[in-house]
Amino acid sequence: MSEARQRLRRICIAGAGQVGVIAALALRRALPDCEVVVLGLPGDPAAFADRAATALPTSNRLHDRLGVDEGLIVQKAAGSHRLVSRYFGWGEEGRSGAMPHGAQVDPKLRTRFASEWGGGERDGGKAAPGSLAEVLANAGRFAVPPGDRATPLDDIDYALRWNMQAYRDLLVGMAQQAGISYAQGQIAGLETDGAGGLAAIAVEGQGRIEAELFLDCSGPAARLLSALPGARRADWGAYLPVRRVLYGKPGQGMLALEDRFSLLPEGWLLEFAGVDGLQGSMGLGEGVAEDAALRALQAEPAEMVAVRPGAAAQAWVGNVVALGDAAATFEPLGHLNLDLAHRQLMLLLEMLPGAQIEPLERAEFNRRAALMAANVRDVLAMHYAAPRARAVFGEQPLPETLAHLLDQFTRRGRLPFREEGGLLNQEYTALLSALGFASGTTPQSLAQDPREADAARAAFEAQAQAALQFAPPYQQFMAQMLNPQPQGMAGDLQY
Repeated sequence: MSEARQRLRRICIAGAGQVGVIAALALRRALPDCEVVVLGLPGDPAAFADRAATALPTSNRLHDRLGVDEGLIVQKAAGSHRLVSRYFGWGEEGRSGAMPHGAQVDPKLRTRFASEWGGGERDGGKAAPGSLAEVLANAGRFAVPPGDRATPLDDIDYALRWNMQAYRDLLVGMAQQAGISYAQGQIAGLETDGAGGLAAIAVEGQGRIEAELFLDCSGPAARLLSALPGARRADWGAYLPVRRVLYGKPGQGMLALEDRFSLLPEGWLLEFAGVDGLQGSMGLGEGVAEDAALRALQAEPAEMVAVRPGAAAQAWVGNVVALGDAAATFEPLGHLNLDLAHRQLMLLLEMLPGAQIEPLERAEFNRRAALMAANVRDVLAMHYAAPRARAVFGEQPLPETLAHLLDQFTRRGRLPFREEGGLLNQEYTALLSALGFASGTTPQSLAQDPREADAARAAFEAQAQAALQFAPPYQQFMAQMLNPQPQGMAGDLQY
């Protein structure tokens, strides 16, 4: 039997935003006898993963793994739940669609039932929804299933929202309890180890921080990774046209089970329903004047942030691993920024090295992390390939992988396999439909007996009624969790 490698004794994480703090917590949980040091650096407004106030359902699994209590996120960090993202005007003006989280849609609902009864792009909201998540969001009813018994809501997935600063504070408290060390200061210099990695970080007024593994969570500047001779960056600018994101100040808090992405002549508008305030942000097309963007935002402006989309060709170089915007930087469209950071962190936990790093495990991490990033790039580029988006943002070249996906979907009604895809096939299908891409006809749907579609519709209606009867009004559920409900919150569950 081979001997186990010597464990890591010290890990240094550069960057104390929410990405760096949760990474520190994860590594401390995985290696209880390893010293973990977080180096706080000045924040970057373009660190979109660090400033994100939501992610996708994958992050719920990470929270469970690390012991981050969902109830505390709701109570201490203005947490709330999202079941669907709605898309307005991407296919045709005046039309909308929805992308529910999760995979609870019956396959038959994606064939004849989907085209005849619901589940696709709709005009004025008249078509019936094709997922239980959308049924509940429309009705403003939801509760997290209790977990100790079967309920009609068990298969419904959801994402969490939060106040970013309060969420980070919650993570910092957990990190302090876990014995994670913290230092703050400017990087004065980096000492290389002669093997393509780092030996130490020199910090102004703090001395040197030595470690065997370094995590770069410093934002788009990638302060550690970019200093290494083996670091390279893939530019996504040809595929992603947004170079500016305009943020608005939060408005009145509200409870809603959906967020909205609307396509306007000036760019895309995200309306994010936070308990601590309805927040708007815009990804602007080229040449859009600032005054026109401010009018379209319909909120008091907070700041304009420049975007330089791209990703590290290799997120792990030497003994430095980049996470968050240090690994991939892109606009906050689709709630993908923090989701990618969390998924790459979970990959690192899976591939966690010993004190002596094996080149093969580093290569496998880089292969899979690059696939994760490329799939995110393709989902973003998919938005800009939507029918009306091409008129707003101009014609963009498509990554080869996305061109193949769109061809297969529109001609044959199917999706090619994607390793490390991020979204489920059901979510991809719903998103494509919401963006205005028409699905091709599959042989299975042509062969389907109409009675099967009727049976699927009846079964779905029964499931929907059971879910609606079980789920309380969302405001009532949240009031029970918050106890008492915060003052000044909008009572209307709709926008």
